[in-house]
Amino acid sequence: MAKKTRIKAKLKKGVVTVKALANHAMLSHQEAKRAKKEANWITYIVAKVNGNVVYEVSTSQFLSKNPYFKFKFNAEAAGAKKKDKLEFTWVDLKGDTNTSTGKIK
Repeated sequence: MAKKTRIKAKLKKGVVTVKALANHAMLSHQEAKRAKKEANWITYIVAKVNGNVVYEVSTSQFLSKNPYFKFKFNAEAAGAKKKDKLEFTWVDLKGDTNTSTGKIK
């Protein structure tokens, strides 16, 4: 089981800045072959606030181990305010899912 994703979300002047550190080995095909393990990396990420998608991305095997994501979104358009929960979910190649939450400060 993967560890929790560390999330910091801060609202300032109508814009929420999110910093998220996902805990994942991110083994590409080449690295997995060398380590004699199965390739596995995060393939999809979605972040939501109050059920509204604020960040969505498909990724490839070329991210580093324990990838760091930073993004911004308009708080008014997403209906976000301080103390709301931001839900950050990723899915990897094997189909494992990790969902973590963080409060907007």
